[in-house]
Amino acid sequence: MADNFKRIAIVTGATSGIGEATAETFIRNGYGVVGNGRNREKLNSLEKEHGAAFCGVQGDASHTEIIDALFDKAEEHFGRQADVIVANAGRGLGGSVKDADLSQFQDVLNINVTGTLFLIQKAAKKLVELQESRFPDSAADIIIIGSTVGRMVSPFSSVYGATKFAVHSLAEGLRREVGPLGVRVSLVEPAIVISKFQEGAGYSDELTQSFHDKFGPLMQTEDIANAIQYIVQQPPHVHVNDIMIRSTRQDYP
Repeated sequence: MADNFKRIAIVTGATSGIGEATAETFIRNGYGVVGNGRNREKLNSLEKEHGAAFCGVQGDASHTEIIDALFDKAEEHFGRQADVIVANAGRGLGGSVKDADLSQFQDVLNINVTGTLFLIQKAAKKLVELQESRFPDSAADIIIIGSTVGRMVSPFSSVYGATKFAVHSLAEGLRREVGPLGVRVSLVEPAIVISKFQEGAGYSDELTQSFHDKFGPLMQTEDIANAIQYIVQQPPHVHVNDIMIRSTRQDYP
């Protein structure tokens, strides 16, 4: 079965938003995908829709046993190791430092930072070993989803932004560590993207509407997936380190 696919990818947060769009874009481009999410029904639906090209692992992507299961499933289902890892799982939290609902902060920190770190550390160890015999003939990619608010402090999501500042630091640190060993680490920093993210972050309808009014037309999840596909399709010696993507009319953040 593995010979039928150009590459094998692991995508966390694959049941909605950027993660789902990325998984679908990969599949259209001939990749096999192991997708993670908490929604078993949605994973079943994606497996039915995409057939052998997609298999799901249900669970919380901040748990090490789920991360281990993703890598195991890739080899079990596709017969070879994943060489594209997309650390996408995460959630938002609206509000400034003074006003954010901190009862939710531990969950945000766990999935956005701790889970990302667990995933990319395991990916780095596996891909460095893989590339010892493959580079420069084949590529290996770790894609980390950051945010424009991980670079610029946002007036409406500064606590969430702090978790993305942390993720950006991890991405750059890992890039310097494993890039020289043939593993590409790329940070993708989207601005406002229309998805279920706004609802999960607790943004009011009025705030979300203001994004449309000020910055629209806003980006769709497929726009970010296309950027990720651009990164991974580069030849193995070309390393796209960082992409920041905004809607044309969005000036800040």
